[in-house]
Amino acid sequence: MRLPRHPPDLTELLGDPKRFISLMLGAEDEAKRRDRYLHWEELRHRQPPEGLSPQEWWAGLKFRRMSQQQWIPLTDLRGSKFSFWLTPRMFEQLHDIDLKCGGSVEGPEPVTNPETRDRYYVSSLVEEAITSSQLEGAAVTRSVAKEMLRSGRKPTDSGERMILNNFLTMREISGWKDRDLTPELVLEMHRMISRGTLEDPTKEGVFRTPDDQVRVEDDSTGEIVHVPPKAEELPARLQALCDFANDPRMEGYLHPVIRSIILHFWVAYDHPFVDGNGRTARAVFYWSMLRHGFWLFEFVSISQQILQSPKKYYRAFLFTETDGNDLNYFILHQLGVVQKAIDKLHDYIRRKSDELAEMRSLLDNRSGFNHRQLALLRYALKHPTATFTVASHQHSHNVVPQTARTDLEELVRLELLKKARVGKAFLYAPVPDLPDRLRNLPSAFD
Repeated sequence: MRLPRHPPDLTELLGDPKRFISLMLGAEDEAKRRDRYLHWEELRHRQPPEGLSPQEWWAGLKFRRMSQQQWIPLTDLRGSKFSFWLTPRMFEQLHDIDLKCGGSVEGPEPVTNPETRDRYYVSSLVEEAITSSQLEGAAVTRSVAKEMLRSGRKPTDSGERMILNNFLTMREISGWKDRDLTPELVLEMHRMISRGTLEDPTKEGVFRTPDDQVRVEDDSTGEIVHVPPKAEELPARLQALCDFANDPRMEGYLHPVIRSIILHFWVAYDHPFVDGNGRTARAVFYWSMLRHGFWLFEFVSISQQILQSPKKYYRAFLFTETDGNDLNYFILHQLGVVQKAIDKLHDYIRRKSDELAEMRSLLDNRSGFNHRQLALLRYALKHPTATFTVASHQHSHNVVPQTARTDLEELVRLELLKKARVGKAFLYAPVPDLPDRLRNLPSAFD
């Protein structure tokens, strides 16, 4: 990602008060727009209002933004604070997020129903684990990763290990939401995320040192686009981050989603580890969302949305850093990501619910199948060469081995699955004529 141009110096335009007012008025229309929040890199290519140069147009817009900014405790390498301000668009987005997954909101029935929620919970963990790792360079296909996680087999390379680590960490975060964020907890997150994936295992769950030359570079040009704070500053900076995370009154009231997004940015900006900073930053974001009662985020994958356009994600970091530490670029990007991720979940649940309803209609509600067996049979109809094990069925539905075995053996008894021993384990596969068997299945069975 190429480093954006830094905005022009505004001090030269402050001399004439009348000119200052005209600049503010000239930027009024752009400042009110809800569909964009332009950086100088983008604005300089557009036609300014009549009578203004691009630099003057930028100055008027920047003055308007600065007049509303709210500071936070995060500082850059020069000691300057980061800030943000709530735009009308942000108010709309936050309201939408509150309506769809706030603490008192009743969620979709499949994720509130104890009989089916585990299926969606595991699916979301798998998706976030895979896409968050792919963002950081894990070269593993989605199908291979899903097979590994659902079967419970051990990872065969560092990419698979990265995904498994992410899966296990995300599963733990739900249990950590009632704990304050501490440096020890952040280090534990990193330790879990990076276990077995670093060249030097002693770097797992510990800060980088002055000897670790950590820089963020453009992949294509090698240009350095971000230099994180000095290693000696990291303990104090992480403590400041934790204080900000735990005290909802610090710096005045902040909407919990805004606070969570700022934490995401903060960890990534400080880059406290030799590797795994992005995954740790997103883990802290999830911790914060769950801590503030956005329980639906147990089922939401933001990395899946980020992965669709990773350049926009990284550009949001760079726009913030190159424009006077204005966090609005990153906040607006992430609010859009969160909205899309929530909508994606609702669409997924709606689609799966329709498919399950169709299967229930085919099999007849009186057939006696439970929701796990119905899910397996639906998958088997679409994938006639698929195989299942007790472990894969267990991990897919978050049940104990005995429950998984009982489900599979019942389907064998009904001659819907066939069973064969492979080594020490049993493999279960759909019978060749599964559709016909299902159509001819009695409406009820013993």
